[in-house]
Amino acid sequence: MPKRSSKHTPPPADENQAAYQIVQQLLGTPEPADEGKNPAAVLLGRLGGKKGGPARAKKLSKVRRRQIASTAARKRWKAYRQRKNPEG
Repeated sequence: MPKRSSKHTPPPADENQAAYQIVQQLLGTPEPADEGKNPAAVLLGRLGGKKGGPARAKKLSKVRRRQIASTAARKRWKAYRQRKNPEG
């Protein structure tokens, strides 16, 4: 049995909006893209994000990287223990 899509959107409360969505689906016309973000800025941010992690790791000493990793591991295990045993 196939799994259901996790991206289910509830039907709109307004009947006109529901009718508009149905017509859009039947015609196959795409909905307008989000106008809030500049595509060039998104690409620049992504490029910087790809470079940032490796550059930071290269700059850190071996001792400091080990400290950061052990702190992260301790916090992960603490969260795991709290999920397993919420009382104590």
